[in-house]
Amino acid sequence: MEVDEAPASPAPSSSQGLPLDPFDSDPPMPPNADAVAAAAERRLRMQRQEAATSPQGYDAFDENHEKRQEFRRLIDPGILRPNPRSLALEALQTLKMLADNILSHPGDVKYYRFKPTNGKIKRVLVEPKGTIEYARALGFKPEVENLQPFYVFNKRRLNDLRIGTAVLEEVMERELEREAREQRAKEEEKAAKAAQVEKVKMAFLDDRRKKASQDRREAQARAASRRADSTPPSSPTIARAPPGTGYTLRGNVVNVVADMPSPYHDEDDED
Repeated sequence: MEVDEAPASPAPSSSQGLPLDPFDSDPPMPPNADAVAAAAERRLRMQRQEAATSPQGYDAFDENHEKRQEFRRLIDPGILRPNPRSLALEALQTLKMLADNILSHPGDVKYYRFKPTNGKIKRVLVEPKGTIEYARALGFKPEVENLQPFYVFNKRRLNDLRIGTAVLEEVMERELEREAREQRAKEEEKAAKAAQVEKVKMAFLDDRRKKASQDRREAQARAASRRADSTPPSSPTIARAPPGTGYTLRGNVVNVVADMPSPYHDEDDED
């Protein structure tokens, strides 16, 4: 007797139409909020530990990151771009000096203020663009005492002062290194130009010496040629026998005068 096979039931599937894992008997549990927070805390702690051992000495995304970025923007483009470079660097040095004085002498109130009408302060902090804004970001605020204007540091802004001073040191180090590189490049370019000028000068002098030597040789050659042209040609020398001599056919010399009697023979000579 044949038994009809029961139709195979379809495999269970998820709501998205994908088959479920046959070994997954329980539905997935949502992540625990405490576990997520603990993991985030561990990750933040590890980042801080890495930042403490990094050359910068701080995490780029710690609680002071936005404040540092604000100070950096106040310097560039705020101060460096609109002002002459030398004046901008002098202004940054002055701001750092004011901040260092407060940090080095926290109990001395004389370092907590500066007068904007002072000649140097006016030239490097008041007149340039962006410098007073940086001083105010450090914690200095304008006040009037006895009808005299001052900028006085607010002690409650000490953390801002430290952050702004660190950014000043960072920028000053970078800019001074850049200035040193530019100065070296200028000196090297100047030395290269001087060497090129000296090379051209030496080549010119060497050419002059060669030309003078060549002119002397040509002058000597022309003088020798003129002396040779002015000397008359010498006639060939013909050997002649002295008077009273002759030659025989055999080539013997005969003294005719000696063999002939004197035409003035004196008889007394015979006696």
